[in-house]
Amino acid sequence: MKLQRYLNHSSIDVVFKQSKDDFVVNEVPLYEFSGEGEHLILKLRKKDLATWDAIEILANYLKCSTREFGYAGLKDKNAMTVQHISVHRKYEEILKEFSHENIKILETTYHNNKIKIGHLKGNNFFIRLKRVGLVEKRKIEEAFSKIATFGMPNYFGFQRFGIDGENYKKGKAIVEGTLKERNRNLKQMFINAYQSYLFNSWLSKRIEISKLIEAFEPKEIYTKLNLPLEEVKRAKKQPHPFKILTGDLFSHYPFGKIFIIDDLEAESQKFFDKDRVPTGLLSGKRVKKSENFAQEIEKEFEVDMNEDGARRFAFIFPENLESNYKEDKNHMELSFYLPKGSYATELIAEILHKELS
Repeated sequence: MKLQRYLNHSSIDVVFKQSKDDFVVNEVPLYEFSGEGEHLILKLRKKDLATWDAIEILANYLKCSTREFGYAGLKDKNAMTVQHISVHRKYEEILKEFSHENIKILETTYHNNKIKIGHLKGNNFFIRLKRVGLVEKRKIEEAFSKIATFGMPNYFGFQRFGIDGENYKKGKAIVEGTLKERNRNLKQMFINAYQSYLFNSWLSKRIEISKLIEAFEPKEIYTKLNLPLEEVKRAKKQPHPFKILTGDLFSHYPFGKIFIIDDLEAESQKFFDKDRVPTGLLSGKRVKKSENFAQEIEKEFEVDMNEDGARRFAFIFPENLESNYKEDKNHMELSFYLPKGSYATELIAEILHKELS
């Protein structure tokens, strides 16, 4: 699907390739490991392997089940990644002899419990863009600077939708009852892809509305947006390019409770100050819904399903953004931190103003 990009510039024609040399991920754990306990924590560096590939290799070496391993999140295959996984410390001695060309155990420690999905603060990324001339360098730096100021849309990346990008269609069919999938893991993956597709569609629509509000006077655009004139006027005054609407559900950032905004002007300023963010719907049961004008838009992308729903940040704020231009090689090196659940490839897609796959 083609997503709305909130930065207003033409696409930048450079080379971005996910590979172990040009795409490096370093996991940031949610907490410090205690240094004691029955679980052995392995800090792994892997290349050209998905997380599950690495776990299977280790499980085969230890002659144990993959279920004995714990991990906080799945890491890209086409990258050099550093992440932590846990296994019982009874395997410590045999692991000292472990050797694999694509996996290196960098260090070990102990912890009281197994690492579980979500036990992750975020990730540090290093990305190298190639064939970057001086004109492209300037455009990339400008886009990078705007992301440092405003943040970026928290779209799900293309990885969420499978190799052909169409896993969400199977999820839709399962939800509608026209497709049955017996494999529980596959079924879950397809339904999650459908939830992600609906969220991306909603976020793209809200960015489109925001850009129209920025570009036109309220009197010229309010009927086209199907919003009251006063609502569009209030949105027009907001400092952030993503416009907040009456009834939006917010969350404190980087974590906190979900709440309905009362004061549109005050909350939009706090959003600009990176203190809180609007949220979008992941369709499903037991989830808070937006209200008023925000709900009028959100309901177009809401589907009843047995899956539990959730709210997801509409925007996130990358940190520690640095860029380094290597003029002799025409390379641009970018480094930054993203909170868990967000995609570095979407930051690159925003900068380059084109879809990646």
